[in-house]
Amino acid sequence: MRSIMNANRLHLLLPFALPAAADASIALHSLDIPALDKLVARATLVERVIGEDFQRTLPHERWVARSFGAVPAGQAAEDEAPLAPYMLLADGGQPGDATWACVQPVHVRIAHDHLVLIDPASLELADADARALLDVARPLIEELGVRLEAPQPSRWYLSSDAFGTLAGASPLRASGRNIEIWLPHEAHTGERSRAWMKLQNEVQMAWFEHPVNEAREARGLPAVNSIWFHAQGAAQPVRSDFTRVLSDAAATRGLALAANAATGAPPAAFDAWRNDSANGNATLIELDPFSAPFIEQDWGRWNGAFAALERDWLAPALTALQAGDLGELGLTLCGDTGSVTLSVTRGDLRKFWRRRLFASLFIE
Repeated sequence: MRSIMNANRLHLLLPFALPAAADASIALHSLDIPALDKLVARATLVERVIGEDFQRTLPHERWVARSFGAVPAGQAAEDEAPLAPYMLLADGGQPGDATWACVQPVHVRIAHDHLVLIDPASLELADADARALLDVARPLIEELGVRLEAPQPSRWYLSSDAFGTLAGASPLRASGRNIEIWLPHEAHTGERSRAWMKLQNEVQMAWFEHPVNEAREARGLPAVNSIWFHAQGAAQPVRSDFTRVLSDAAATRGLALAANAATGAPPAAFDAWRNDSANGNATLIELDPFSAPFIEQDWGRWNGAFAALERDWLAPALTALQAGDLGELGLTLCGDTGSVTLSVTRGDLRKFWRRRLFASLFIE
C-alpha cells in the first residue's frame, strides 16, 4: 500500500458504505450523490480488495490493522485483524505483551432450526446492568485461570494460554446469520476449543434467570444470554501515517494511541473539521452511520445516511479540493466482504477523461 502522508490531507474510512452488487439497486434507489459521483469518476484507484464470503473479520478492520502495521511482518494473513489489545488500550487498559481477545455480552436468538446472533449494539445494555452481569461472570472466568480486564463494562478482555490460536468472528460479521460457522475455532485445525466452550457455558448458566435479564424481558428487551469471542492477538509496534485520527471505534482509537497519533471523536461535518485549529495535516476520520442499517438490511435508513454523508462531508470536501483548500481526499469504502480505496487531488478533478461510475465499485 502506498504512503498516505500528504500535507493537508483528509482520509475518510466508511464501514458498510459499499453494498454488494446484488443490493445496489435497492440501496441506492433515488439517491442523489453528485459530489460522490464526481469524486469517484476522477479518483485514482489505490486499492481494491474483493474479500470472500466466509472471512471472519470485516474489511474496515483489516484495513486499519494493515494501515497501522498491527499484523506482524511476514505473517500477514488475508483474514487477520488482531485488534483486541488496541481496543483494550483505547478503553483505558494496559495490554502489555500478553495475547488478548475481546469478549462481549450478546443475545443469541433461537430461530427455526439454528441460532442467530443479533448486533450487540442493538442490546441497549446499560453500564449498570453490564457491571451486574460482569460481577457474576468474573469469578467463574478467573476460577478457570483466565485473566480478565474490563475497563469498559460491556466490552471485556480475556487472556489465557488455553485459548491458543483461537479464531473468532467479528460480531457484525456474524450478526443476523446462523452462528454455527462463526463460532470460535482453532485457527490451524478448525476444531472447537473445549476451554472456551466450558467458559461460555459457565457464564450462560450464571446469567439464566438473572434479575438483569428478567427486568430486560419485562421491558421487552432481549436477554443477555451469551458472550462472543473475537479479535484475539498480541500488540505489535505500530506506526501511523496520520497525525490525527478521529473515530468512535475502539480498535481505531487504540491503534492511533499506540502509534502516538492524536485522537478524538469524529466531528459532525467537514466544515467543523476544517475549522478546527487542532487538526493535523494528515487526518483519518472514521464515520460509521451505515453499520446498523446495513446489517438490518434497512436500505431506506442506509440511503438516508448516505444523503447526509453527501451533504455534510463529500460536497464540501469536493468544494475544498476545487478551491485548493484541501490537498488530497482519500476514501475507503467498505462492504461486509471487500473494500475500495480511492484518492482524489485537485489535479485529478481536471482529468475529464476519467469516467468511473460508482456502480463499478460494488463488490460482486
